[in-house]
Amino acid sequence: MDLEKYLTDINFKKQLQCLNRKLKNKRIVIYGSGQLFQTICKYYDVSKLNIVAVTDGKYSTQNKEQSVCGYSTILVEEIEELKPDFILVAILNYTDIVYNLENIVYKNKPVKIMPMVQKNFFTILKEIWLN
Repeated sequence: MDLEKYLTDINFKKQLQCLNRKLKNKRIVIYGSGQLFQTICKYYDVSKLNIVAVTDGKYSTQNKEQSVCGYSTILVEEIEELKPDFILVAILNYTDIVYNLENIVYKNKPVKIMPMVQKNFFTILKEIWLN
């Protein structure tokens, strides 16, 4: 998939402007250090977001990268120590991850979880139905 074209097609530039306004002065951890987040960093200015770290479910103490797009990386287990206001999930098929983070891992905790890239309702339904 051509992620640059995908981000252009869904008007991520406008979505990022909304994120910048909504999350101004909020501490953010990015969940997902893969191609989507790296493409966003390459083609969009995320410097207005107060990103304190990047994490990924694939990280362990043996294989954690030192940084992604200039942001320090942490293990998933270390998220709470940073006391983020938001966790932005930077993964294309985010529904399961957002659900698990909201309803299992961070249930009854003050952190809010949301996808970094918003999809329309019908796209999400298709993904759920086809999985």
